[in-house]
Amino acid sequence: MRWLLQLRSPALLAPTTASAQRYRPDEGKELAPGVRRIDLSKRASEIPAYKSVMLVDLVFQPKSKFANPSMATDMVCHCLKRELYINQGMGKPFVAKTGDVWTCKKGMPETTENRSDSVVGIMRIALLAT
Repeated sequence: MRWLLQLRSPALLAPTTASAQRYRPDEGKELAPGVRRIDLSKRASEIPAYKSVMLVDLVFQPKSKFANPSMATDMVCHCLKRELYINQGMGKPFVAKTGDVWTCKKGMPETTENRSDSVVGIMRIALLAT
């Protein structure tokens, strides 16, 4: 019974928050001025429609922008840190705030912009490669 009381300790029940790793301004591969891609992990996919899944972070310095005219693969995107302005074309702009998730399908356009004057934004992406 004593172990049950230990499990109910407030320290063990307190919610935790994930925090983004801080990246150097020169880390990863530059995609556009102020936008860098950091490859995190890659593995074979267990989903039959996809050959592999890759996890990457896109780091947006203040006032930076990246336009992708055509997505190479399906993907799931997550605003890991701060706020990003997303425009997927055809009247689909939105603001992604910390914790927001959205999807992109192969072939669709997307422009991502960090409109902040002073804060870095991070988008985490799960790329689903065929």
